Amino acid sequence: MADFPPCDDVCGALEEHVRRFFGGQEMEAFTWSAGPILGQNPHFRVLRVPPKERGGLWTYVSIGGWAATEDADRGLEFVLCTEAEDPRAVELLAATTYYHQGGKLGLGHTVPIGEPWLPGSACDHLLICLPYPFGPDLQTCHVGDRHVDFLWLLPITEAERAFKVASGLEALESRFDQVGLHYWQVDRPSAI
Repeated sequence: MADFPPCDDVCGALEEHVRRFFGGQEMEAFTWSAGPILGQNPHFRVLRVPPKERGGLWTYVSIGGWAATEDADRGLEFVLCTEAEDPRAVELLAATTYYHQGGKLGLGHTVPIGEPWLPGSACDHLLICLPYPFGPDLQTCHVGDRHVDFLWLLPITEAERAFKVASGLEALESRFDQVGLHYWQVDRPSAI
């Protein structure tokens, strides 16, 4: 098992940051025991935030991902939204956090899933981008000298990933704005 810094203070502060952002909404914490994440990162867990209103989105937020980076002053956590409550979101956050070991991921990167993010979807990649649905108040948390960013995992198609590679992240995000992307819809068509 890797030698990680103590989690109590950092993970507690990150969890408090998330709870404060979501206005004290009731949350549940989950881990993912299938696969290697807990052996590699014993701090990993996911907070599940239910929608405030009927028909709203479920939000899943990683806690402990910051420990996967080699930079003691910076770290990343990830946010994923679903239309319905789904443990698959916890699995995807676990896989992304596992893959991030050593600080491999950052803004604008994509993570191939190898299958649809949810059954019936054409999206088989996750784009790491700014948490636009939540704004900068969720994005940044400072814990002592450590800076942790909460970045959004946006499910995208292979064609959208190829467009990002060819034209850049800003061009893809502009395209999403043009089509009024309904990112939460499992069966959404590709924007490209």
